[in-house]
Amino acid sequence: MTEATGAMQDAVQQVGFIGLGHMGEPMALNLVRAGIPLLVWNRTPAKTQLLKDAGAQVAQNAPEVFAKTEVIVLMLATEDSMDEVLGRGTPAFATHLRGKILVHMGTTSPGYSRSLEQEVRAAGGQYVEAPVSGSRVPAEKAQLITMLAGDNAALETIRPLLRPLCREMVDCGPVPNALLMKLSVNLFLITLVTGLSEAYHFAERQGVDPALFTQVLAAGPMASDVSRIKASKLLQQDFSVQASIADVFKNNRLVAEAARSAGIASPLLDVCYALYGETLNLGFGGLDMAAVVRAIEARTDHKDQPQGDS
Repeated sequence: MTEATGAMQDAVQQVGFIGLGHMGEPMALNLVRAGIPLLVWNRTPAKTQLLKDAGAQVAQNAPEVFAKTEVIVLMLATEDSMDEVLGRGTPAFATHLRGKILVHMGTTSPGYSRSLEQEVRAAGGQYVEAPVSGSRVPAEKAQLITMLAGDNAALETIRPLLRPLCREMVDCGPVPNALLMKLSVNLFLITLVTGLSEAYHFAERQGVDPALFTQVLAAGPMASDVSRIKASKLLQQDFSVQASIADVFKNNRLVAEAARSAGIASPLLDVCYALYGETLNLGFGGLDMAAVVRAIEARTDHKDQPQGDS
């Protein structure tokens, strides 16, 4: 146990963690392994067993987490699921948040986060945005990049808690700047992986050896951790999920909506949004984002598919 996590335990006897999905599970495990006393809850009870085996306590319901902990981490997939867990719009909301620090680590719209912060403050609580950059593997290896926004006092309290999850924490200023930073990073990631998938498809359909294509890419100046991982997935046709098509489509929508509301052009993102939507409609929503190549293949194989401007 580090000095920082020891100090965290002195300040907060138990930390709540709600949401043990694709990313939440390894994140919560890293907290437990770092010696953070954790009380977890998940809508699907079976997902709590691994955490229980690792030493976490399991709550019977979400209200128990709020009642027994001072810092509550939410790693939930949608705004609706967050509102339901928080009891937003009901008297339970103020009861849950009064005197507590709520740490929002999922990806939602910046506007949603801004309004949630206002309501948490009105209820007598504190609010921190802490979205992460990285997929399942970096989460397992505690190599996430965490973006922070919120009051300085709350940030000082939760930094030791988040340290076991990530290799870097970046202060982004007031809410919703952390989510705006996350969406900016996601825009680059989405267009990068989509471009790689299209390049792979082009090479393959032109008769270029796909293995040589990935070799040349990995040896050149355009290589990155992302390109190496996703090119390998394309080569092996291994679309086991790191970041799913469905999740990327949701993130794409959030970035596009933020761009529209600010009057910002996003031409590449708009093309990607169409392609991920087509991939989702083809039934590949649970596969890794590199499976966007399936929509590109469908456009090639069915000439009536959208081809974009010439």
